Amino acid sequence: MTFGAYIELAVRCLLIVLFLPFSALDKIIDCRGAVAQAKQIVPSAGPAAVLIVIGLAVEIFMPLGIVTGIADRLAGFVLSGYCVITALLWKRFWVPGDFWRVGESKGRDLFWDFLKNLSLAGGFLLVTFGTTDTTVGRFLAHPFASSHPYAATGQKEQP
Repeated sequence: MTFGAYIELAVRCLLIVLFLPFSALDKIIDCRGAVAQAKQIVPSAGPAAVLIVIGLAVEIFMPLGIVTGIADRLAGFVLSGYCVITALLWKRFWVPGDFWRVGESKGRDLFWDFLKNLSLAGGFLLVTFGTTDTTVGRFLAHPFASSHPYAATGQKEQP
């Protein structure tokens, strides 16, 4: 592997480390707490548990795709959507009603978490679409293709 490939691997690891291992492990270790959090959105325990299992699958398999380069574009797309959905469902900074209060504010704390989720979504969209205008069409034509992130510069295969 080239030095650039090691840098790309490190960047991808930084991008996914929140999900794998930490958030996924938290859902496994504190399953009851995770289901209780999901019940804030879905009041019934059964559907809340299903949401947690889906979230756990996303948080394990999509980061693995991004780090290994296997269907990494699709994995980035799914994780981007996951970040936006979780921001809208669990980082609802507008609900506490204290956003503009001077001093401590639950709304402002949630706002920063909301923005972090959106920022992560942007990072995952860079994995999905890259920075060139032709990559969007390639992704749509071949969503399961790999971007071959660790191939030597100039040798990356494009579907």
